[in-house]
Amino acid sequence: MKIRAMKFGTLVLFLALVLGGGLIIGFATAPGAWYATLSKPPFNPPSWIFAPVWTALYIMIAIAGWRVWREGSNRAPMNLWWAQLALNFVWSPVFFLGHSIDIALGVSVLLLTTIIGFIMVTWRQDKIASLLFAPYAAWVAFASVLNGAIWLLN
Repeated sequence: MKIRAMKFGTLVLFLALVLGGGLIIGFATAPGAWYATLSKPPFNPPSWIFAPVWTALYIMIAIAGWRVWREGSNRAPMNLWWAQLALNFVWSPVFFLGHSIDIALGVSVLLLTTIIGFIMVTWRQDKIASLLFAPYAAWVAFASVLNGAIWLLN
């Protein structure tokens, strides 16, 4: 029973890290007056959609990371998991605080590449972890296109 509780305790830590980090970065880099002045493409979603989407994605990211961490046999998936988390957390400060739309686009493309790498590496070992990253890949692909469109329009 202790081992089971310990395993789920680590899941709570993964959730706290990913959700907590995302929440802190989200509040610290909330879009402000600069973002409001940018030209945006017609497919730019309403601002209210981002919080629920990212909350769901962060939960899936945390669960996938926890599942791979539990396996512990292959470091490549965990390295990719940490890399995507770092890139994810760096995008908002680059875009919203640094006003560097072009550099943020590069970060976004690297993030998408890392997510796809994670999916590919985990597919044979843990299909659930791999599939948990599929909506994340789709959202980041869309966000990359959006980022690129904003860059082109401004």
